[in-house]
Amino acid sequence: MASQALIKEFEQLLGKENVFSSEADCQTYSYDSAVLNPVVPAFVVRPTNTEQLGQCVSKLYENGIPMTVRGAGTNLSGGTIPDRSESVVILTNGLNRILEINESDLYAVVECGVVTADFANAVAAKNLLYPPDPGSQSVSTIGGNIAENAGGLRGLKYGVTKDYLMGVEFFDATGALVKSGSRTVKCVTGYNLAGMLTQSEGTLGIISQAVLKLVPPPKASKAIMAVFDDIQKAAESVAGIIASHIVPCTLELLDNNTIVRVDDFTKAGLPRDAAAILLIEVDGHPAQVEDEALVVEKVLKENNATTVHVAKDAEEKNRLWEARRMALPVLARCKPTTVLEDATVPRSQIPAMMKAINEIAAKYRLEVGTFGHAGDGNLHPTFLCDRRDKDEFHRVEEAVDEMFDVALKLQGTLSGEHGIGTAKAKWMEKETSRGTILFSQRLRRALDPKGLLNPTKLVGI
Repeated sequence: MASQALIKEFEQLLGKENVFSSEADCQTYSYDSAVLNPVVPAFVVRPTNTEQLGQCVSKLYENGIPMTVRGAGTNLSGGTIPDRSESVVILTNGLNRILEINESDLYAVVECGVVTADFANAVAAKNLLYPPDPGSQSVSTIGGNIAENAGGLRGLKYGVTKDYLMGVEFFDATGALVKSGSRTVKCVTGYNLAGMLTQSEGTLGIISQAVLKLVPPPKASKAIMAVFDDIQKAAESVAGIIASHIVPCTLELLDNNTIVRVDDFTKAGLPRDAAAILLIEVDGHPAQVEDEALVVEKVLKENNATTVHVAKDAEEKNRLWEARRMALPVLARCKPTTVLEDATVPRSQIPAMMKAINEIAAKYRLEVGTFGHAGDGNLHPTFLCDRRDKDEFHRVEEAVDEMFDVALKLQGTLSGEHGIGTAKAKWMEKETSRGTILFSQRLRRALDPKGLLNPTKLVGI
């Protein structure tokens, strides 16, 4: 039971409208997008400026109360689920100001609660580009993107969040303000704490502000849809395109189950009888785009694509990408429970990984829809099931175990972009080592001696 006196203190600091302590309000912040049991927090605080954020952290630290920071809660690994009932959620969506977009030096300064798509649109209005584009960009926040090192469709060519983080301000476990990085292209002043905060999942500090790199947008682009009667041919095409030394802006795969489900919902006119499709975009200088598109088309045909279609205009291109972005929301409507994974392998191993996913689904008698960023080896096999069916869900758990084993044998990783949280913590040592876990725990204890920052996540403390 939360101390009413402490709640009153937060109400005085933040205003009653920014402290949520009713059971109904707290239920809202008890879960994220992972298939994990919810944990209702003691109460929720919502600072609306960075000074208040630091004061919240300091007050919780003084009282020895565990804290979980939450942006939009779109993460898929349990990272924003409170650790226990006495935990307090710090909601950062009130810190939503874009402080600066510098067109001369190609950077922006934003608060942690800025919505990714809002930021990208503001940058685009200045004829610049912020490339990271996670699937949840319409609601996810910049602080969460940094904490999870979010990727997205453009990750193949442009990289992920860490590649655009020039500087960060955050509060440590005690509420002290820490700054790292700069607005300059080069900066080696002190430890690379911005790098340390990236993909730390709220365990090393609470991000308040970031300096982000911007780039000029490409002059031209071309989108291609390739249709295959065998998903293995599609997978081999991915490896073939990369082996041809072409790095598309995006290279996405959808299997038949995903194609049909998405087309039912979006009416995008996708080829419903295809075993798989690849959606590819090349961008850059107009002449480069033409040259690279010809090479891509050649590779697709050599790998027996039944159809290779080039989008005729921007409207058709956008319709294709919108269909891809709808893959997860549409699959999530199909069954009561959606188990979305992101096992990632070297790109040359995509054919082997696709074969394994389909064999594992058949072995455990499960429905799976697979889509994802095939060009960077990041697949999203999505198991459609009902958690209330204990036998079926046990089979899902066994299938996921086996899938991760295959990914690691193929020199892959447990997570390309969704993070570890609590959902994947049990597999961490398999990919790394016992020494890695102990080192990480020592680091956490040194920075957070009371063990209050997201204490059970990643490697625990």
